[in-house]
Amino acid sequence: MDDTGAGYASDGGEPGLDIDIDSLLDRAGFDPEASVLTRRQAEVLLLRERGVRQTTIADHIGTSRANVSSIEASARANVEKARETVAFSEALSAPVRVEVDVGTDLYDVPKLVYDACDEAGVKVNHTAPDLMKAVSDAAGDAVQGREVREPILVGVTSTGDVRVRHSTEQDG
Repeated sequence: MDDTGAGYASDGGEPGLDIDIDSLLDRAGFDPEASVLTRRQAEVLLLRERGVRQTTIADHIGTSRANVSSIEASARANVEKARETVAFSEALSAPVRVEVDVGTDLYDVPKLVYDACDEAGVKVNHTAPDLMKAVSDAAGDAVQGREVREPILVGVTSTGDVRVRHSTEQDG
């Protein structure tokens, strides 16, 4: 009996799976009352992360492979939205928040962040080159080359972790 796929007996589902889904969801701490995922979405993600094919999942839950694909896509979108919400919340509550204006040279960002961290008594966990890379990577299209093209917000948590957000506030 392995976790990847043959012969299902645990909850009376279709043959083809040998995974105790309820037990695995419980061990992972899935709580449908507190999750952004439906139970079905959680089940599909659990099975897909274990390498189970969509057609096997479809047979197990009594639907089409296309519907399983749709459930999986919705689940992954919900997970991404939850991550985005957490990142937003962390940026809002970070003791250090530095708004980086359009036109700022990326090479100037570490000094802005370090100065704000010094003022707040927070130690940042990045060297200047690492901080520039973290900001550039997280900012996506907002940073092109060395130039900040869209306003960004760099937050530093009390533990020194850096969070980068696109800022919607424009000059004007």
